[in-house]
Amino acid sequence: MSVRNIAEADFSETGYSYTLSLIAGKYKPIVLYCLMEYEPVRFNEMRRYVGGISDKTLSQTLKELEHDGLVHREMYPEIPPKVEYSLTERGHSLVAVLDQLCIWGEANRPIPGP
Repeated sequence: MSVRNIAEADFSETGYSYTLSLIAGKYKPIVLYCLMEYEPVRFNEMRRYVGGISDKTLSQTLKELEHDGLVHREMYPEIPPKVEYSLTERGHSLVAVLDQLCIWGEANRPIPGP
């Protein structure tokens, strides 16, 4: 059995840290969950689903998720412009992680009282 020394540890070098860097934030997990459940989703549909998010914040969140390879943005040459968002293959690989968060939440959510 090896003894691990926290003084020599670096959290930023862990897989946990990397995963959190991709999905952490106020809206990223909600956007990912929305796409997991309802893809493809248009911008206005997602804004209504998320609720209380500004266009600018949602746009920035989607751009970050797209930059990280988790979300695909499909723009159709129509007037008015039609844009749909969906999970990439890499984004779909997070579904098992997100599902586990849902399972834990359902099992541990307080039951509303009378």
